Amino acid sequence: MDSSELHPALGIDHGDARIGIAATDPLGILAHPVETIDVRKTDAIERIAALAASRSIRTLVLGLPIRIDGTEGSSAEKVRKFGNRLAKRLPQLPLLYVDEAYTTMDAAAKLHEAGRNAKRQKAVIDQAAAVAILEAWLATL
Repeated sequence: MDSSELHPALGIDHGDARIGIAATDPLGILAHPVETIDVRKTDAIERIAALAASRSIRTLVLGLPIRIDGTEGSSAEKVRKFGNRLAKRLPQLPLLYVDEAYTTMDAAAKLHEAGRNAKRQKAVIDQAAAVAILEAWLATL
């Protein structure tokens, strides 16, 4: 598959309470924040399906927390279970996993550098982490 056939793509930063969403532009050049899904109030799978449809998404990129030693722990297991549910709901879209190591910490640090209080910006951090996940994937193309 030509990499241009993978765009636009949706980046997903999975968390227990919130899921950050980012998207590429139609050409897959830039990633930008879209929204944060509060999993206690919204069916995340259905919301992602709706976003994918409305944005003509062709690829889903899900951040996978890999340990420093390269292994997967319980957090990665949760993400893979979520990914399996997402893949069943959207079987027509390729689902790719990208190592999300440090994306949330990097996003929080960037917000802090910009003068924003990270503790009050959790939803923004989740979106910024999703952007970082997409950017990591774009860098591999």
